[in-house]
Amino acid sequence: MLAPSAHKALTAIRLSFAAILVALSTGPVLADAGFQRWIAEFRQVAIQSGISPSVYDRAFKGVTSPDPEVLEKARYQPEFKAEPWEYFDNRINEHTIARGRQLARDLKPWLDHIEGQYGVSRYILLAIWSMETNYGEALRNERVMRHVPRSLATLAYADPKRAKFARTQLIAALKILQSGDIDVHHLQGSWAGAMGHTQFIPTSYQAYAVDADRDGRRDIWNSIPDALATAANLLRKNGWRTGETWGYEVILPEGRKFPSGSMPLSKWASIGVVRANGKPFPRGSDMAELKVPDGRKGPAFLMTNNFFVLKRYNNADTYALAVGLLADEIAGYGGLVRDWNRPFERLSFTETQELQQRLSALGYYSGPIDGKVGSGSRDAIRAFQQRLGINPDGHPSKDVLRRLRGQ
Repeated sequence: MLAPSAHKALTAIRLSFAAILVALSTGPVLADAGFQRWIAEFRQVAIQSGISPSVYDRAFKGVTSPDPEVLEKARYQPEFKAEPWEYFDNRINEHTIARGRQLARDLKPWLDHIEGQYGVSRYILLAIWSMETNYGEALRNERVMRHVPRSLATLAYADPKRAKFARTQLIAALKILQSGDIDVHHLQGSWAGAMGHTQFIPTSYQAYAVDADRDGRRDIWNSIPDALATAANLLRKNGWRTGETWGYEVILPEGRKFPSGSMPLSKWASIGVVRANGKPFPRGSDMAELKVPDGRKGPAFLMTNNFFVLKRYNNADTYALAVGLLADEIAGYGGLVRDWNRPFERLSFTETQELQQRLSALGYYSGPIDGKVGSGSRDAIRAFQQRLGINPDGHPSKDVLRRLRGQ
């Protein structure tokens, strides 16, 4: 006979197990049934928007439940705000520069053609490609790529904040499928529906997609020429100026404040702002706006028209600046004169990979050995620092790597 305490515990276990069974038998079934009803009801909306019933049915064949990873990513709000040095170090390093230069050589005939037709710098296009999918590597990652109709239907069904956007993008995605540019099995994208090597949402694809290789399909998933030409077409149609840069690194005179908004470069020069490389501004009449993403102690920039065109691709200053800086490095123009205000000695890309490998071997890190420092790497570094009794700042520094090598 069980003691009262043991009997109570067993009863609790049985009740918990029963609750789990109820959850398993009702929760997902109800959710799936609701999602299936949504798909059935949206079918008529799609047909009224010009989608054929057969295309709609083909897009959702086998789709019976929302994509939980899409909902997880939609809910995820990162607690850590990347410092400027972290954002740029992860995107502009010897790996992304060398790969871009190699691709500039390998794809020269296509880049000559695209640059000649659209007037957009090949180095800018290569930098965008790097930023968006790591030169297409992300497209081969099954953990990242999702079935676009299911992703967008998931957001439309279960995410009130994104429902309107998702419904519009879903109709556009179905029209892409109906056009024959891509088949249903290759209609893959990010959790939010961004597609192909250069990551276009469906409505942007409809507005800018180009069949550069002339095979009868605008295939930004499998055709690199199509993807790069599509990016070039977007920039050109949004006001890219051929032969002009995105901006200039500058040195600011000490002890004075600067106006907000745009002024001619000649005006900036007249108040003591000079190019960091010592060269004159080539066109004094160009309008430019001052940006200091890392404060007055970090690098400063005067941004011209093409910087703001880059923001039509992604409306973030850091994104547009990273594209510009990486493009300049790939082109061989050199890096920053004044580095980011980084509170430690920076690791190279290969050293960062070594740091991740050593943290993994000690059981602190379980993420990819990709040379990119994210929350997983920072947490692992902090845990290692705490074990040593030093300040757990989480910085991927040469000091941390030296200590790891000593383990």
